[in-house]
Amino acid sequence: MKIGQYTIHSIETGSFWLDGGAMFGVIPWVFWSKSNPPDARNRVELVARCLLLQGNDRTILLDTGCGTKWTDKQRDIYGFDNSHSDLFSSLNKAGIEREDVTDVILTHLHFDHAGGATVLQDENFTPSFPRAKYYIQRLHWDYAQHPTEKDRASFIQENYQPLFEKNMVELVDGEVELFPGIEVVATQGHTKSLQLPKITDGQTTLLYCSDLIPLVAHLAYSAVPGYDLYPLTTIEEKKQIFKKAFEEQWILFLEHDPRYTVIKLKKGEKGFDVDRAVVIL
Repeated sequence: MKIGQYTIHSIETGSFWLDGGAMFGVIPWVFWSKSNPPDARNRVELVARCLLLQGNDRTILLDTGCGTKWTDKQRDIYGFDNSHSDLFSSLNKAGIEREDVTDVILTHLHFDHAGGATVLQDENFTPSFPRAKYYIQRLHWDYAQHPTEKDRASFIQENYQPLFEKNMVELVDGEVELFPGIEVVATQGHTKSLQLPKITDGQTTLLYCSDLIPLVAHLAYSAVPGYDLYPLTTIEEKKQIFKKAFEEQWILFLEHDPRYTVIKLKKGEKGFDVDRAVVIL
């Protein structure tokens, strides 16, 4: 797929499992379990899907997945599975080596988005993409240094602190254009300053939804993960963004849904639903 100057590739980096109740907040099990069947431990499957943009003399990666730096205990808790794909092998299939990546836009620093930003080499954590600049919202970076008891388990400093130590972090303030045709939309419901990259050429627009829409089932306004810091803010942000995405027929890229890579919206009985006639990356 191509939008403006950029050729776009979906990059699969593996799968993992999170508690279904935590993923769907106030939505009862009887409803969410139909669309996302849980395993014996009440976990639902998610994938860690990134986006690769090539063009304008840049090779840009949006998020980095969970990475592979996990202990056996963590693998048991989260069910990390890289048997079918991982970040580097998927990039290699697209013809990209680690040194080719010029820029990494991190939507936020939770482990399932920034885990692949560093690798463990010779007992040291080092940047995965040694020639890249990593873009993070300033407000979110500051928050990640001192998260609350509610969400501190989602932040693992080894995933991002080495980037700062090597002067590879570019802090971003709010909604800005990072590159021609690529801007970021800042949201505040899931975490402090979650940034959603938006790629557009004036005719076709793709929004990288990150954790605004983790799974298709989260199109329902009330389906807000228990992980979100400000659920009511998330609901209002979904209403505003979905309305614009529907009116302008944006392509929505889903980072975590095992079945859907991209969707467009159509009107549903209680808001918006999935238009299945969309391009597949």
